[in-house]
Amino acid sequence: MPWKMTSDRPIFMQIMERIQLDIISGKYKPGEKLPSVRDLAGEAAVNPNTMQKALSELERDGLLHSERTSGRYITDNMQKIEELKKELGTEKVENFCKEMKELGYSREELLKIMEEHYE
Repeated sequence: MPWKMTSDRPIFMQIMERIQLDIISGKYKPGEKLPSVRDLAGEAAVNPNTMQKALSELERDGLLHSERTSGRYITDNMQKIEELKKELGTEKVENFCKEMKELGYSREELLKIMEEHYE
């Protein structure tokens, strides 16, 4: 999936969200080595300093850890990954439901639409 950056929020936050999604979805496996800052920055078409800031924040949050000379690794703490998945999923569902309510959909209509489009 291409890196899509927008101007409405800080780039480093968008990078953090993308890497979180890649961890949750399994693109990056628990305990796996992450590509280098320079490689990730090139892939995302951002300044390496911006990528470094995002990775440092993810490390502070416990999703990544550094090994002095060999780079950064994804946490192998499955509970941490599952908590993040639940947190992000809940946030997306809450936003979706709020928007659908604003459009005038009832709970029943919303559930029907979800069932029709889930597959």
